Amino acid sequence: MFVVTLLCAPSAPKLDASLATNLRNAWGGGDVIWLMPDVAAEFALEAAPANFDEVWKDCDALGIDLVIQPMKGRRKKMLLADMDSTMIQQECIDELADEAGVGPRVADITARAMNGELDFEAALKERVGLLEGLDSAVIDTVLATRITHMPGGKTLLATMKANGAYAALVSGGFTAFTSAVAQALGFDENRANTLIEEGGKLTGKVGMPILGREAKVQALEEITARLGLTDADVIAVGDGANDLGMLQRAGAGVALHAKPTVQAQAKLRVNHGDLTALLFLQGFAASEFV
Repeated sequence: MFVVTLLCAPSAPKLDASLATNLRNAWGGGDVIWLMPDVAAEFALEAAPANFDEVWKDCDALGIDLVIQPMKGRRKKMLLADMDSTMIQQECIDELADEAGVGPRVADITARAMNGELDFEAALKERVGLLEGLDSAVIDTVLATRITHMPGGKTLLATMKANGAYAALVSGGFTAFTSAVAQALGFDENRANTLIEEGGKLTGKVGMPILGREAKVQALEEITARLGLTDADVIAVGDGANDLGMLQRAGAGVALHAKPTVQAQAKLRVNHGDLTALLFLQGFAASEFV
């Protein structure tokens, strides 16, 4: 048995009841259940439809996310999340680079690396190298003035944790940022790379080994083993090529506002909803949100 979920951004509710009903009728699904009026609805389906990709494109053009997944076991016991452009709306290294006067150059490298066009480790070393000599106090300035949380993040964490789930933040970014974001949003632990500092300045070096794609998979393996969970118990979310390993391993891997190459390879795609989409995908109604 499968479940089909339709959703849109809660900030711009526009999911028409006729769309959900017509799709249910066309695919021979069960009753439409509204998880949030005008924002999210679902219905059960016995078999995955052959024309799903075609219908997905039509819905995407309307600003509606369409997701199909197995019904069984969709409420997860662990959240594994990327940070940059996922739990926050920025790329931290791009914001630091802007303060250092090399913003456009670093942003271009970041975009290409996240789309899988560049080796992640080499690209990270190159970008960090361009920050050499930057006052380390700028990190606190960036955190205070440039970093904003992705909508729905606090609700996602609070609701999953209230229902017994564990939450881990794993980032190819830096611990100076993940520690603050993890504390603000309620993550149980965080893992990231370390910017090397000397005399109050960034050295342009990053601590080794670098946490990239394989390290995120390793985090999934280590944390689930420690908690007595399996891959199927995990919902993972990310947007970049270095997230693909964990997205493909997790029971539910959600590409959130992701790069094209990531969308093409991810199990589940959310282009329009915010982080509460991960709750709707697990069958939570808005009335159950914490």
